[in-house]
Amino acid sequence: MVPRYARPAMTALWEPEAKYRIWFEIEAHATEKLGELGVVPESAAKALWDWWATDPEIDVEAIDAIEAVTKHDVIAFLTWVAENVGDQARFMHQGMTSSDVLDTTLAVQLARSADILLEDLDALLAAIKRRAEEHKFTPTIGRSHGIHAEPVTFGLKLAQAYAEFDRCRKRLVAAREEIATCAISGAVGTFANIDPAVEEHVAARLGLTPEPVSTQVIPRDRHAMFFSTLAVIAGSIERLAVEVRHLQRTEVLEAEEYFSPGQKGSSAMPHKRNPILTENLTGQARMIRAYALPALENVALWHERDISHSSVERFIGPDACITLDFALARLTGVVDKLLIYPERMQANMDRMGGLIHSQRVLLALTQNGVSREDAYRLVQRNAMKVWESDGRLQLLDLLKQDEEVTAALTTDQLEERFDLEYHFKQVDTIFKRVFG
Repeated sequence: MVPRYARPAMTALWEPEAKYRIWFEIEAHATEKLGELGVVPESAAKALWDWWATDPEIDVEAIDAIEAVTKHDVIAFLTWVAENVGDQARFMHQGMTSSDVLDTTLAVQLARSADILLEDLDALLAAIKRRAEEHKFTPTIGRSHGIHAEPVTFGLKLAQAYAEFDRCRKRLVAAREEIATCAISGAVGTFANIDPAVEEHVAARLGLTPEPVSTQVIPRDRHAMFFSTLAVIAGSIERLAVEVRHLQRTEVLEAEEYFSPGQKGSSAMPHKRNPILTENLTGQARMIRAYALPALENVALWHERDISHSSVERFIGPDACITLDFALARLTGVVDKLLIYPERMQANMDRMGGLIHSQRVLLALTQNGVSREDAYRLVQRNAMKVWESDGRLQLLDLLKQDEEVTAALTTDQLEERFDLEYHFKQVDTIFKRVFG
C-alpha cells in the first residue's frame, strides 16, 4: 500500500489492529457457542468478553515479539490474549485451525471493503449522472478509430459511462455476496473436532454465510472472482480516464481536468495544463488489474490446503481494495469538476466540411433509386475532395455541383441531410434506458 494513494477509512480496515480485533471476535464468538454446547465452560466466553469490554489496546509490537519466537501468527495472538485474560483463555480455539481464523477474517475485510467501494461507486454514478443531464444535448463528434464519425452528445458519452459503472456496481454486489463466507470447520474441513453450529453462530455474528464445504481453507475461486471484479472496475475507470486524456489534447481540447489556482503543470514550461489525474488513474488501473492474475493462480492449491496463497493475499487484499477506493474517489472528483467546452466541440465538428453527414446522403440516394454501390461511390468521391482539402471545401457544396447526385436528390433534400439535430432525436430514449 502506497500512502499517497490511500484513504483513511479503507486503510483502517487493513491495519494490524483491525485484523486482530476481527480475530478476537471470531475466537470469542466460537468460544461462546462452544460454551452453549457444553464443550467448554460458559465462563470462558464471559471472561473473554469482559476483558474486551474494557476496550483494550491491541499491542501489535507485543504480538510481533511473540511471533518472532513462535513463527506462527495465530499462536502468537492467542498467547497474547491469554496473557491478558488469564486461565479461561485456554478454552479458546477448541477444535479450530488457523485457517478458520485467517480465512474468515479475510472474508470480513473484503466484505467491508466492498461496502466502501459500493459507496464510492454510488458517488461516482451520482456525479456522472449530474454531468450527463447537464450536457444531454451538447453536440460533439463521435469518433471511431480516433477519426471523426458522426455526431453524438457529450451527455451520451457520460450516459455510456454511467451504464458501465452501474454494471460494475451489480458485479461488485454479487462478488461481495460470494466472498462473504465463514469457515470454522477445523483441520481439513471435516468438523471432526468442532460442531458445525459453531460455524453458523460465528457467521451470523459477523454477517457472513457458512462455507458449504471448505477444505482446510475457503475455496479460492471466490477470491479470484472478487479480485477479477475489482480488475474489471479498474478497466472501466481507465476507459473513462483515457477518454478525458484524449479530449484534453491540445488539438482537441473539448474537455479538460480542472486546473486549480496555484497549480503548476510543468517544472520547465509554465503554460502546461496536463491531464495528470487521469494519467494517474490509468496507472492505478494497471496495478489493480495486475492483482487479478495472482488471485486466479491461488485457486489451484494442493489437496486440502497449502499456504502458497497466503503471502499473495497479504499483498493483494489491502493493495487492490485501497487503490481502487482511491481511484474511484479520484475519478469522481475528475467528473465532478471536469471543464467542458461546447464551443470547441462545435468547432471540431465543423472543421471537416460536413463529412460527418455523409451516411445520411448515402441513405437518401439509395432511397431515391440509386444502387448502394453507386451511392457510396458518389458520396465518397466528393468526401475525399473535402478530406484532402483539410475541410476548406464543403461536402454540401460539392454534392450540389455533382450532376449524378442532383439527378437523384433536390437541393432541399440535400440540405435536409445536413441537419445536426437529426442525430439527437433518440437521445431521450437512450437516457430513459440508462437512467430510468
